Amino acid sequence: MNIVRLTSYALMAAVLTTATLVADSQAAAPATLAVTVKQANGLPVKDAVVMVYPKAGLPAGPIRFGWKNEMGQSNITFIPGTLIVPTGATVRFPNYDKVRHSIYSFSRAAKVDIQLYGRDETRTHTFVVPGSVALGCKIHDKMRGYIKVVDTPYAAKTDQNGQVKLAQLPDGAALVKVWHPALRSRTGEQEEAVRLSSGAVASRAITVELRPLL
Repeated sequence: MNIVRLTSYALMAAVLTTATLVADSQAAAPATLAVTVKQANGLPVKDAVVMVYPKAGLPAGPIRFGWKNEMGQSNITFIPGTLIVPTGATVRFPNYDKVRHSIYSFSRAAKVDIQLYGRDETRTHTFVVPGSVALGCKIHDKMRGYIKVVDTPYAAKTDQNGQVKLAQLPDGAALVKVWHPALRSRTGEQEEAVRLSSGAVASRAITVELRPLL
């Protein structure tokens, strides 16, 4: 009888331990947020920057993304057209064109004034304040580029379908911010609250209004 009771207790303990481990694993699993940014007519918005700010706060330490802090010039175009960098990042501006370029910006987040430089030359600028920076070329008026300087590690831009997925997010309430250079907004951004759950994918469709870019 004692052996039977001991075996029963052992099995119950094993079941409880397994259940606890599963619960802890689920609690520790990060959340994911899938965002679709579109206009009221249903058209997707490409290169919208989506940022997530968890209510619990941001992790400590430097912010690093999986792409280079680099905006080149090729075929009289800024490549990429929109670049996300963390606050304090030094951005490289390599010139791949046969012609010279001179990069400038009068944006509140950064004043940029890079004088003429030629093919296969590179210049740099450090962006110390979060915000959006609109770039132009003094020689080629039609060139437009945008740098979004962010203070969150949870940031990415939408693809041609207006979609982006942000992973490794903490559980709980969060604020989602969307930025685009053509966004009609007093602050230049649109905000929405969202709740994230460990181990789950939350989906959110965000409709924005865009103005024509000059």
